[in-house]
Amino acid sequence: MKTLYQYNWQVRNEWYDWCERLSKEELLAKRTGGVGGILKTLFHIIDVEWSWIRLMEGKPDFMESFECYNSLSKIRELDAVLHQDVKVFVEGWDDRMETNLYHDERPSGIVDTDTWGEIMRHVIAHEIHHIGQLSVWAREIGKEPVSANVIGRGLALKKTHLE
Repeated sequence: MKTLYQYNWQVRNEWYDWCERLSKEELLAKRTGGVGGILKTLFHIIDVEWSWIRLMEGKPDFMESFECYNSLSKIRELDAVLHQDVKVFVEGWDDRMETNLYHDERPSGIVDTDTWGEIMRHVIAHEIHHIGQLSVWAREIGKEPVSANVIGRGLALKKTHLE
């Protein structure tokens, strides 16, 4: 699980670098699908990641508006700040946390119960889903997207074979 978080963080940083080549207008342009645009999608990714982890920890959720973070530099700054909490939680993850329960009471009064393991995997899949949307938009504007390949990123644990 930790490896897939590291993967998502690497890919996200590569998307930030990729975005440096686009105008602010391109980054803010309304697009079909997803949450509506490149910067808004990056904001949404970091908001969802941080919010779920805060909720599992029993801490308040993030309630900022995209309008306060509508530039690439502001998105990167926000990510750098929120990533500190996320990284501590992810690096502290162990198998005993897998079955911890999170109870989410909806406004209707219905209570959903999920395991922390399910939530962690949801956050991973959520980001991968939205990174795919960024890739589609990149191609629509004639740009090569960031590679989604896990292989070659140096994420696997290196094991030495001793004879």
